[in-house]
Amino acid sequence: MTQDEFPQPHFHSTTSDTSTSKQVQPKSFAPAILIAIAVGYLALIIYIPAINVFVQAFKSGVGTFLSNLSRPEFTHAAWLTVALAVISVPVNTVFGLCAAWAIARHKFPGRAFVLSLIDLPFSISPVVAGLMIVLLYGRNGWFGQILETNDIKVVFAFPGMILATAFVSLPFVAREVIPVLEELGSDQEEAARTLGAKDWQIFWRVTLPNIRWGLLYGLLLTNARAMGEFGAVSVVSGNIAKKTQSLPLYIEDAYKQYETEAAFSAAVLLALLAVVTLVLKEILERKTGIKHSKH
Repeated sequence: MTQDEFPQPHFHSTTSDTSTSKQVQPKSFAPAILIAIAVGYLALIIYIPAINVFVQAFKSGVGTFLSNLSRPEFTHAAWLTVALAVISVPVNTVFGLCAAWAIARHKFPGRAFVLSLIDLPFSISPVVAGLMIVLLYGRNGWFGQILETNDIKVVFAFPGMILATAFVSLPFVAREVIPVLEELGSDQEEAARTLGAKDWQIFWRVTLPNIRWGLLYGLLLTNARAMGEFGAVSVVSGNIAKKTQSLPLYIEDAYKQYETEAAFSAAVLLALLAVVTLVLKEILERKTGIKHSKH
C-alpha cells in the first residue's frame, strides 16, 4: 500500500470557528451611570454642604473666624459639650463592657430582649428620648414631686442633658465589643482561670488586650455621638445661653439670630470632629480587619 492510499487525517481549524462564534458584546454604561448617581447624591448631601460650611466660616477672613471662636457663648457651649462627653463616655464604656460580657459569655432567658433594649437608641427618635426624660423627671413627671421636694433639678439643667446624651450614645461600646468576645471564645479565659488567675486578672491581662481595638472603636463612636447630639439635648436643656446650651444648640441659636458666621465657625469644629472620627474609624477598621457591617 502506497502512501497515497493511506487515509489522510483531516484537521479542523478552530481559530476561524471560534472567532466567528464570538459575538461582540455591546459596552454597558450601567456601572458608569450608577457611579455617577452615587457620586452626585453624595455631593449634594455631604460634599457640597461640608465645603459650604468652611467657605461661610472663613469668608470674612481668619481673624473673624478666630474672634467668633472666642465669644463667651461659644466658649461656654464648647466646654459644656466636652463635659457631657467626659461624663457620658466613661459611663457608657463601663455599661457596655458589662453588658457585652454578660451577653457574650452567658446564655440566659431574655437575652434577645436585652439586646433589643441596647439597640433601642438606634431605632427611637432622639426627640422622643428627650420627651421621655421630661415625662419622667419633669415637674409633672413620675419623679417630679420627689425631685422638687429634695430641690433636685434634672430637666432644663445639666443632669437632664447628661441623661439624654448617655441614652443616645449607649449602644456603641456594647455593640462593638460583643462580636469580638463571641469570636474570641472563652478558651484563653478558662485556661487563665485554671492556672489560678482571679477574675480581675483575667480581665486586665487576657480579655482587655484581646478586645482593645473593638473597645477603642466603640469609644470613638460614643464620643462622636455624645458631642454631636442635638435632638434629645434640645428637648431637656431649655437651650439657655451660657447655662444649658451645648455646641450643636449654640450653632442653631446663632443661625436663628442671623449670626451666620458665628454659627458656621462653630460648625467647623464639629465638622473637624467628624473628619477625625472618620480617619480614626478607618485606621481601627484596618487594624482589626472587621468592617462595620455587622450591625
